[in-house]
This record gives sequence, C-alpha cells and structure tokens, in this order.
Amino acid sequence: MSSIKIQISEKTRAKIEEIAKSFNNEPGELINVLHKTQEFLGYLPAEAQEVIAKEMNVSTAKVYGVVSFYSFFTMIPKGRYPVSICMGTACYVRGAERILDEFKHQLGLSVGETGADGLFSLASLRCVGACGLAPVVLVGEKVFGRLASDDVKGIVDEYKNASGTV
Repeated sequence: MSSIKIQISEKTRAKIEEIAKSFNNEPGELINVLHKTQEFLGYLPAEAQEVIAKEMNVSTAKVYGVVSFYSFFTMIPKGRYPVSICMGTACYVRGAERILDEFKHQLGLSVGETGADGLFSLASLRCVGACGLAPVVLVGEKVFGRLASDDVKGIVDEYKNASGTV
C-alpha cells in the first residue's frame, strides 16, 4: 500500500492542537486525542499523527503504534458510506463470505479500499455483537441483518440514490 503525503492546513493544525490542549496535552489521554482527531478528519494521516506527537510530547512512533494497534483507528480515508461486513462466527457460518464477495463485486472494491469517488469504503470486522441478526452488515451506523447476497445490490443502490450518483 502506498502512503499518500498530504499537506495539513494551518487551520487543521490549529484544530488538532486545540483537541490536544482540551485534554491538557497529557500523554495518558493519547487515545482520546486520537479519537477526537479522527472524528474531525475522518482518519489519521501521518501528518496529523506528527502534530499529535509534538503536542502531547510523545514520540511519533508511539502515536503510530497506538493507531496501528487499535482497529477503530484508520490511516486511510473512509468513504462517505463505510460498509463493514461482520465475519464473526455466527455471520460467517450464515454466509457472510458470499455477502462480502457480492459487495466487492457491486462496489468494485477490495477490503480496505475506498472508491475513487469517495462514496464507499469496504471493511470486514470480527464481530459487531448482533449475532441474532447474522449475517450482519453495517453501512455507517445503520445495521442490516439477516442478509442474503441478493440484498446487496439494493443496499448499494439505496446509498447511491441518496447521494444522487445513480
């Protein structure tokens, strides 16, 4: 995977500094600062991690270590509609792999990718805790349960229609 070098604007840098300051620049608050920064930016590019490290007086390696360890954090921009397929045991045995394959086909994406138009990104998760609804897909915060691969096109079209790209 290639690393995209981005330029952080002064306004963005100031906002990240403000987030760190809101947690008193305490190194023990690193995860909270990362959460708030990702909430603000949508992801945690290396340049943002460098600003956080400087503000919190910790090494960039420590920040990167936390970001890469926790699956909640992402260094890749997510799509406007992030699609996450649960691959936990209950979902898997009820056909999650077929549903994932159909999302790959419908979106033209592999797991971990975001479409060039920024509309969709595709991820797989270990468990979302909705085993009674297996197989489960999340699109953003919306849960779709008891899915069959035939349902995927309708879900994709619903979000394309909502964004006006059909």
